[in-house]
Amino acid sequence: MDVDNHAEELASALGVDKQEVKEDLESLLQYSVPLDEAKQSIRRKHGDGDGGDAAQPESVALSEITTGLNNVTVTVRVLTVGTRTIQYQGEEQTIREGRFGDETGTISYTAWQDFGFEAGDSLVVGNAGVREWEGNPELNLGSSTSVAMAEEPVETAAQIGGDSDLIDLSPGDRGRNIEVQIQEVDSRTIDGRNGETEILSGVVADETARLPFTDWNPHPEVDVGASCRIEDVYVREYRGSPSINLSEFSSVTTLSEPVAVADSAPRLTLGEAVDSGGLFDVEVVGNVLEVRDGSGLIERCPECGRAIQNDQCRVHGAVDGEDDLRIKAILDDGTATVTAIIGAELTESIYGGDVADAKEAARDAMDKEVVADTIRDELVGGSYRVRGSLSIDEYGANLTVEAFEPADDEPAERAAAVLREVRG
Repeated sequence: MDVDNHAEELASALGVDKQEVKEDLESLLQYSVPLDEAKQSIRRKHGDGDGGDAAQPESVALSEITTGLNNVTVTVRVLTVGTRTIQYQGEEQTIREGRFGDETGTISYTAWQDFGFEAGDSLVVGNAGVREWEGNPELNLGSSTSVAMAEEPVETAAQIGGDSDLIDLSPGDRGRNIEVQIQEVDSRTIDGRNGETEILSGVVADETARLPFTDWNPHPEVDVGASCRIEDVYVREYRGSPSINLSEFSSVTTLSEPVAVADSAPRLTLGEAVDSGGLFDVEVVGNVLEVRDGSGLIERCPECGRAIQNDQCRVHGAVDGEDDLRIKAILDDGTATVTAIIGAELTESIYGGDVADAKEAARDAMDKEVVADTIRDELVGGSYRVRGSLSIDEYGANLTVEAFEPADDEPAERAAAVLREVRG
């Protein structure tokens, strides 16, 4: 008998300290009190001891639920249902998760057992715990929770079912279904919770957006160029943008018709892009104000690929560095600034030579900085259209560049657009 699990569920449902519940439960079991009777005794101690004989508590509107509530009854419509396995107290636990809705709003839930409900069902959920999840209240359905079909369908303005466009996905979504084209796939081996595990990662796209994905239980249908319907995915945050995750419970079906994808990324001002908190695929136009130190001919660690100085990697210590080209440019459009990080291939195009050419120039000048100076002369003051992935962290906004070209906008038109943005 796992007393710890029972104590966890009771404490969550009652909104009290787990350690106190565990001590009470162990004390009662020590005197051969049956488990169900012991749990009911603890519920009575904390004011939840009617045992189902009292009238059903009145349902709480979802908009009124806060993390300060101990346990609640809600009448809801099931919007989405997802399934995945998590590691809980050293053991694998299968959970169901998704969102409920009513007339007042929606709320996420986690069910620690299979109650058998599906998207579209109308339910009365009793004695559900409330916890905080990613800054918002979430319902916790455990062994003391009751679930029954509601007498009438529950009205909600929220979409029922998990079908979603990529642009509508947000970190924390569960039980979502998408139809996408697989654009990039990379297979790698990681040190997972069950030892070495092969996973797939890459990029998917539809008409609305491009997003990264990870397939933790590789599905053979996930292949470059394939158009697929993928059901039961969950969404995490990766570098400030949504990242799609497939599990062993996800299903992948190859579609007979190709999924249409957008050729262009959403175009935003830098201010809009930075305010978003991070975007996997975005296009911006701005002026290069500066080419920062650490640009031009650099060295990287052969183990991890990080840029190094004086043959020292901050992770692997002393190493024999490998030569590479890179640009770190400050991009500005009047609404915000970002650091555009340009990789070797694009840097070669901008510089007009490869690593061998850069090394020869550095030897002739007896100064590696000559490469960065050449790049500065080429870029600073120019206006460029840039596409890439924007991430925001404590060090600022960084745009990892995929495409970089001179802007063809009329300067006056672009200046007027920036002024409109600044003035609101």
